[in-house]
Amino acid sequence: MELEEGVDGLIHISDLSWTKKVKHPSEFTQVGAQIDVIVLDIDKENRRLSLGHKQLEENPWDVFEAKYTVGSVHEGTITEMHEKGGVVALEENVEGFATPKHLVKEDGTQATKGETLPFKVIEFNKDSKRIILSHSRTFEDPAREEKKAAAAAAKKASRAKKEDSPKIENIAASTTLGDIDALAELKAKLEKGEKK
Repeated sequence: MELEEGVDGLIHISDLSWTKKVKHPSEFTQVGAQIDVIVLDIDKENRRLSLGHKQLEENPWDVFEAKYTVGSVHEGTITEMHEKGGVVALEENVEGFATPKHLVKEDGTQATKGETLPFKVIEFNKDSKRIILSHSRTFEDPAREEKKAAAAAAKKASRAKKEDSPKIENIAASTTLGDIDALAELKAKLEKGEKK
């Protein structure tokens, strides 16, 4: 991007949009198009500027954090399918991801590109701007899920209890010569007492 004679500016693709994963600048703008930018860094030595476009707006992930809480359900459309899962378009141009096991529908079939379905948020990470979704968890039996969670918690507590319990070490008592003498004396006294 040319700003004025002899000064170049560069916008990294990660600084184009808060919500859209831009793989190539042509997905966002065209050569010769004018866009508003903000200066992020100045490299005087090389006469270059680091520029950003998304920084002109507030970070919507602050709002998304409150909206897309773990366990909440939202309608989404599968826009891409990959070997590792599907990209799901949610409201406000935000995307989530669902692995193949979370794209199984109630009838056992696999969801496909273009389908609009309810998705449950199973992970939200504001720092990495990642939302992990599951369609299959929207229809699973909640009681079964609670039992699974309770069983996992009980197992964890049991492991913790075992780790906290005192360890019993079987160490054979050592016998000294003095002990043997004392026992021999006791035996002799008992024998004398029994003979009487």
